[in-house]
Parts: sequence; structure tokens; C-alpha cells
Amino acid sequence: MTLIGFLVLLLIAAICGAVGQSLAGYDLGGCLVSIVVGFIGAFIGLWVSGKMGLPRFFEINIEGKPFPVIWAVLGSVIFTLIMALIRRAFVGRNRF
Repeated sequence: MTLIGFLVLLLIAAICGAVGQSLAGYDLGGCLVSIVVGFIGAFIGLWVSGKMGLPRFFEINIEGKPFPVIWAVLGSVIFTLIMALIRRAFVGRNRF
């Protein structure tokens, strides 16, 4: 994979992670966190779709590597909600 392909992949993962966090209504962090959330969301989304027998659709191919955009966004929503619940359990509702 070339540098340009890798940067495009990071950009798409950041967008998917940011959209997933926006849909969940909870922000975990900045741009680097959005990239990580996007990649984790892609893994979670593909796992959920595989377990439920759902098809892969709207995949973007970057130098022969497919990136599932819809499943990355849905997985990012799931991951963000889980992280929000864990944070609320440990930190509590009232933060200063």
C-alpha cells in the first residue's frame, strides 16, 4: 500500500468514526480518536453483519483493500455507546 492509499484509508476511517460518534451523541476525542473509532467500528460492524448474515454493501476499494463504510459507521455507533456506558459507570453522571 502506498502512502497516498494509506492516508486516504485514514481519512475515510476518520470520517466514519466521526459520523458514528455524532450519531451516538457522544464524543470520545479528536481526530486521532475518530480514526481509531472508525477502524474499530469497521471490525465490529463486519463481525455483527457476519453473525447476522447481512451482506456487505457500500465498500470503498483503496488499492484493492475494501473498507466497509456503512458497517464502519454502525460499528462506530455501537463502540461509542459502549464506551459512553463504561465511562458513565466509572466516572458517574455528575462531572465537574
